[in-house]
Amino acid sequence: MQEGKYVFTQLMPLVCRYEFNKCVKQYCGNYRIKSFSCWDQFLAMSFGQITHRESLRDIVLCPNAQKTKLYQSIIAINFL
Repeated sequence: MQEGKYVFTQLMPLVCRYEFNKCVKQYCGNYRIKSFSCWDQFLAMSFGQITHRESLRDIVLCPNAQKTKLYQSIIAINFL
C-alpha cells in the first residue's frame, strides 16, 4: 500500500501559483466563468499530460475510478 504522496501532488507545488494568477489576471482568463476556473483547467490538463491521457473523456474517467483517493489529492492541491 502506498504511504507517500502521489507524483502529481508532488509536482504541483513546483508551479508558482502567484505567477499563474498574475497571468490569468493580465489576460482576463477567469472572465465570466461559472465553475471551472483557469487553475482547475490547468490542473486537469497537467494531469492529462503527465499521465499520457488521450482525450478529455479519459482525463475525467481516470480520477473518477478512484474517488476516495481523488478527494485527498484535491484537498492537498487546493491548499498550495
